[in-house]
Amino acid sequence: MQVDTLITGAAVITMDEDRRILRDGVIAVQGDRIVAVGPSEELARRYTADTTVSGEGFLATPGLVNGHAHITETLIRGFLPEDLPFDEELMEWVIPLYKGHDEAEQSLSAQLAVVAMLRTGTTTFIEAGTVIALDAVMEAIAPIGIRGRVGRWCEDRAWDRAADQTGMTETACAALDADCARWPDDGRRLSVWPNLIGHSTGTDALWQHASALAQREGLGVSAHMSPVLDDPAWYLEHEGKRPIVHLSEIGVLGPWLNLVHMVQIDEAELALVAASGTNVTHCPGAAIKCGFGTTRDGLFPEMDAAGVNLVLGTDGADSHDMVRAMALMAGLFKDGRKDRGLFPAAKVLEMATINGARALGLGETIGRLAPGYKADIVLHALDRPEWRPLNNPVNQLVWSASGASVHSVWVDGERVVEAYRCTKIDEGALYARAQVAAQQILSRSGLPAHGAWSAA
Repeated sequence: MQVDTLITGAAVITMDEDRRILRDGVIAVQGDRIVAVGPSEELARRYTADTTVSGEGFLATPGLVNGHAHITETLIRGFLPEDLPFDEELMEWVIPLYKGHDEAEQSLSAQLAVVAMLRTGTTTFIEAGTVIALDAVMEAIAPIGIRGRVGRWCEDRAWDRAADQTGMTETACAALDADCARWPDDGRRLSVWPNLIGHSTGTDALWQHASALAQREGLGVSAHMSPVLDDPAWYLEHEGKRPIVHLSEIGVLGPWLNLVHMVQIDEAELALVAASGTNVTHCPGAAIKCGFGTTRDGLFPEMDAAGVNLVLGTDGADSHDMVRAMALMAGLFKDGRKDRGLFPAAKVLEMATINGARALGLGETIGRLAPGYKADIVLHALDRPEWRPLNNPVNQLVWSASGASVHSVWVDGERVVEAYRCTKIDEGALYARAQVAAQQILSRSGLPAHGAWSAA
């Protein structure tokens, strides 16, 4: 059989139904789909290809799925303080800096984030609902080749009693409708979801509109909720019940919804999430940096036991490396609960692949190296000290490696990373523009360098 691409001689973590690991495998790709995966001795002679890639010295995995990434915060990486109270950092630093970007800077930041994800093995992401210049950002990142679901910064609650609450809600709902119409999920790699900021920023009407839109159009909704106690406190004060109970009562929980953080929930809320099929994305790096109390308070082991679809995300500007996020997830609750059986490497890799695919409604499309699935493939270079000797590929991917070992990436059968560089964008020029833009943003902000040491 003639195919477009044949990867031969690679070690392969398939993530297929049998969770096969091949020591010497072949992956055959025709168009945007995988047509065969198996041992070289069975498949190598069955196929000829337009392009044959030697996989000797490489480990092939499915593309990783990042369940929560702020792609337009990348230019402020490293500038945010780490020793201020979370609310102060968020309201006085993160949001003003974020809203201080112009359209070109948002686009540049998003390009940098997409390069960072592809270069570390992420082929699909859910944006955190924080894009202001939506159309410009979509046009800027589409040529780079990643798969993603992107959303605008959407909120509608009138904190000022004199404001027109009805008008604000109508404007927000109309914006979501227009966004999804302009960027439909019609087979292209990038499309728009009616994402919400979440927390307490959305009225019931906005939540219900986004949920109905997602169900009608076969999309999803992603929103932040309960990283710290502020969200439960607000809902208890204003609604008389905790946030997940309230969302359940207004009918917006379900498999189309991805709730992010979810550290400060109780057992009743957990039961509602599990019963509704709502997805939960945990961002372990953000949780420990921001001091959410995830190992002390987070019910993630209980969510896993209850069958909640747990997904991994990287969250903000610090890192878009999902391999690092896997290592954190594999370790946090072992230590916090003093139970080494929690979140073994294999389960964490499922969170970063098939669970993420399920949250996107793409469980039969991505997340596995198997016939019929999209050809989203990552090759990790094995001739590196963190990989040798290769004894257990899954354990070593989670515990020993980082995204730095990613050599090549295919999305939809198109090679978008080769020899550690993105093939669809000039990385050198991107980095130079990013440095200049970051300096301009920080200078305009008037915020001081914050930390024990500052660069001259």
